[in-house]
Amino acid sequence: MTASFDTIVNLSKRRGFVFPSSEIYGGLRSAYDYGPLGVNLLRNVKEQWWKSMVQQRSDVVGIDSAIIQAREVWRASGHEEVFTDPLVECSNCNSRQRQDKLDDPDLCPNCGQRGTFGEPKQFNLMFRTHMGPVETSENLVYLRPETAQGIFINYENIRRTNRMKLPFGIAQIGKSFRNEITPGQFVFRTREFEQMEMEFFCEPATSGEWFETWVELRHNWYLDLGMDPENLRIRPHDDDELSHYSAGTVDVEYRFPWGWDELEGIANRTDFDLRQHQEFSGQDLQYFDQETNERFFPHVIEPAAGATRTTFAFLIDAYHEEEVDGETRAVLKIDKRLAPYQLAVLPLSKKPELIEPATRLADELRSTYMLEFDVTQSIGRRYRRQDEIGTPYCVTFDFDSLDDDAVTVRDRDTMAQDRVSTSKLAAYLAEKLG
Repeated sequence: MTASFDTIVNLSKRRGFVFPSSEIYGGLRSAYDYGPLGVNLLRNVKEQWWKSMVQQRSDVVGIDSAIIQAREVWRASGHEEVFTDPLVECSNCNSRQRQDKLDDPDLCPNCGQRGTFGEPKQFNLMFRTHMGPVETSENLVYLRPETAQGIFINYENIRRTNRMKLPFGIAQIGKSFRNEITPGQFVFRTREFEQMEMEFFCEPATSGEWFETWVELRHNWYLDLGMDPENLRIRPHDDDELSHYSAGTVDVEYRFPWGWDELEGIANRTDFDLRQHQEFSGQDLQYFDQETNERFFPHVIEPAAGATRTTFAFLIDAYHEEEVDGETRAVLKIDKRLAPYQLAVLPLSKKPELIEPATRLADELRSTYMLEFDVTQSIGRRYRRQDEIGTPYCVTFDFDSLDDDAVTVRDRDTMAQDRVSTSKLAAYLAEKLG
C-alpha cells in the first residue's frame, strides 16, 4: 500500500532528507534543500541512471552543458513562442491557477467560489534574466527549461570529436528551471529541479523500433531498482497531449499518494530539433552516411526523467510499516544501491574501550562504503532509526568484540543477526552489498 503523502513529507523533514529552502526566513515556496540523507539518495539515483545509460553502453556518451545559453537556442526550439501554460485568475481571491490542471474548470480550488475565473492567458514558463550590466532586449537570456537543447546544440561537436556513428546517444544530468504557475506536491513539482535526459540519434527508418526499445529499457530500470511493479505503468499520450515536436510519447507513471503521475517521458522527437537549429544557426547538422553516400537528419528518441521526482518516488515506494513485538516498525526497504548509507557502525556503549576500536573499524570501512557512526540512544532505538532511513546493514561493536574480535551484523529487512570476525568482515559485506 502506498505510503501517505504526509508520512513521507514528515519523514523527509524529520530525518534530514529534505528541508524547505530559506526556512529561517519563512521559506520560499516551491524551493527545497536536500539534507545529508537526501543528497546521498539523490546522488545514488543519478549515479544509477548514469551507470545504466552511459557507463554500461558503448553507444552513449555524456555532456554537461551550460545553464545559460544563447537566446536563439530557445527561439529555434520553439520554447520562446510555445512553451506556455494556460493561466486563469480568480476575481474573488486573486489566486492564479493552471487551467489545464483544474479538476473543475469553473471552480477555484483556493477559495471555493464558482464562476470567478477570467479568460485564460498563455503564460511562458521560462525564467528571464540579462547577461551583462545593462538590462536590454539585446542581452535577454533564459535559465534553461530543459537540458535537451544543450545536447542538440553540441550534437555536431560530439559526433565529430568522438567519431560517433549512428545510432548513438548523448546523455546529461543537470538543473532546469520552469516558472510553474502552481507548483506543489512537495518536491514533485518545483520551479528548480534536476533532469536526467538522453537524446538517442538514429536513422529515420529505425526510430519506431528504437522508441519501443527505450520504453522497455526505461520501465525495466525502475523495476531493477526495486520499485513495485503494481505502482508503475506505461501511458501513451493522446494526440492532443503531444508536444509540438513529438511523433509519439509515452509516460512512465508512478502511483503517488495523490494518484498516477509522470516519472519519465519517452518521446520520438523525429528530426525537429536538428532541423530547427540548422535553420536558425546556418550550421550544417545533417549526418553523412559514408556507406550509402547520403546526407540526412537523424531522428531522435528522448528518455527524459526528473531526478528529484524519481528520488521522491523511490522514497515513497520503499516506505513500509510493520508490527514487531507489538510495536510498529517503520522501515525504508530501499535498494542497497540507492540507500543513503550502506552501513551504520554502532558501538554498544559510549565507553572509550568500545568507542576507540569501533571508530577505527568505521574509518576502515569508509574507504568502501558510505556509512554513519552513531553512539546516541539505546541500541534498539539506533536500529529503529537506521531501519527508518533505509540502512541495509548495521555493524555493532560490543564488549564481546574486545575478546573474540568479531562484530554483529544486522540485516535491515529480516532483522537477522550474524556474528562475523573482523578479519572476514570486508568479504562478508562485499558479498552482501556488492
